[in-house]
Amino acid sequence: MRNKTTLFTLLILGILFYSCTGSNKEILPIPSTSPSEAQLKQIERKYGMFIHFGINTFHDQEWTDGSKPASSYAPTAIDADQWVKTAKDSGMKYVILITKHHDGFCLWDSKYTEYDIANSGNTTDVVEAVAKACEKYDIGLGLYYSLWDRNRNAEVENVELDSSYNSYMIQQLNELMDITQKHTNIVEFWFDGGWLKENNRWPINDIYQTIKSREPDCQVGVNWTIGLPENPDFHPVLPADQKEGYPIRYFPSDFRLGDPYLPIDNDPKLFSHNGEEYYMPWESTVCISKRWFYNTQDSVYKPIDELVEMYKVATSQDNILILNCPPNREGKIRDEDIEILAELRKRLDISI
Repeated sequence: MRNKTTLFTLLILGILFYSCTGSNKEILPIPSTSPSEAQLKQIERKYGMFIHFGINTFHDQEWTDGSKPASSYAPTAIDADQWVKTAKDSGMKYVILITKHHDGFCLWDSKYTEYDIANSGNTTDVVEAVAKACEKYDIGLGLYYSLWDRNRNAEVENVELDSSYNSYMIQQLNELMDITQKHTNIVEFWFDGGWLKENNRWPINDIYQTIKSREPDCQVGVNWTIGLPENPDFHPVLPADQKEGYPIRYFPSDFRLGDPYLPIDNDPKLFSHNGEEYYMPWESTVCISKRWFYNTQDSVYKPIDELVEMYKVATSQDNILILNCPPNREGKIRDEDIEILAELRKRLDISI
């Protein structure tokens, strides 16, 4: 009996030790000259919708400065079902929702700020509404989150504020996953605004650990991903200037971004960090009209022929295309977007 008790005790101690040490293990991309299993899933998704919606929607501006009152965000409705169904009907495999843009306004009720939908003209949790719609239509959910926050962290030159703001971001990312994981998995996190600070001032590794510990297959990307050999934090390095072996500016991350540019012919895929090579596909994010956010003056759309060619260029080398279709102040995707996307699907012969 004593021996059994001793063995049992050792077993429990072993499990506890494994749990403690395992949970502290850093999660990093594996150096490789070919795509990982999760990257292959992203490449297979191939085509998706960017959904720019937020306080900017109500001010005819692309970037507001974080001072617009939360009450000015006042959609008459939030038809997330229509947004996601439009993407599904267009042959897209996922959507990427703006959860917080550079203005800092949050499309969910965050415990860590009052600059959110809870204090606005419409308190609908947009993040949860879109997550529910993605579950309903069996389509992937991606989330955009701006590192730059002009409401919370406007004094970007003040290094002493980094620690508290970095903690704020991690807390919010966990909130977003708490909301969405009740309904669906997150396939992609899209980060923006990093160029306002030196790359080492952003907690990219902490962000990566936070996401991957809860969503292992989620692909993480930071806008303007690649630097120059002589200056890994150089901004911007356009797709035409990227070469194999160039340094990864924001490591760890899984894919490359640089909106609104398309990849070049012979798009390089191997990039470096600490002497190791990492495979990184390119994701193109482009507006279907001229603006990212709904704007009353935005009425000129890209011609179908141009969109067809764009799709072919953006997806021909194991890369991905995301078309931005901004909902209006009534919380609906515009009729013109829906018509163009339907015609584009037919021209490209994409099955649903």
